[in-house]
Amino acid sequence: MGFTHLDAAGHARMVDVTAKQPTVRSATARGFVRCAREVVAALRDGAVPKGDVLAVARIAGIQGAKQTPALLPLAHVIGVHGATVDLLVTDDGVEIEATVRTADRTGVEMEALTAVSVAALAVVDMVKGIDKATAIESVHLTRKTGGKSGDWERP
Repeated sequence: MGFTHLDAAGHARMVDVTAKQPTVRSATARGFVRCAREVVAALRDGAVPKGDVLAVARIAGIQGAKQTPALLPLAHVIGVHGATVDLLVTDDGVEIEATVRTADRTGVEMEALTAVSVAALAVVDMVKGIDKATAIESVHLTRKTGGKSGDWERP
């Protein structure tokens, strides 16, 4: 089996999904932003100087999902029909989970991963004045539904 994103000469190409029928699809990704205790305390107290970190990160993640084709050259322009980004402050940082849904010809795995990544970047941007060592960790797909390959969940 060949690589779908390479032509016969080995050059990158965008896979043609024109003939595929739109189907309902979803993807969920997770990530983590490791923060110092001072950052966690400021997040819990609503005392981050730049403002409401979780609200900004949530909106940034949704916007990131919608901008995926502008960031990834071989990603298809698809309808992002639903996107949620949830953030939870823990003792060690911020857990992020994003779910993206569509009814289109290709999946939304990259959109979910981008949503988590951009939300994580927003958290780092908002708290870097408190701790420059804040780090993004473990961005990964946790499940997807729909499409030719069917449903999948990370074991």
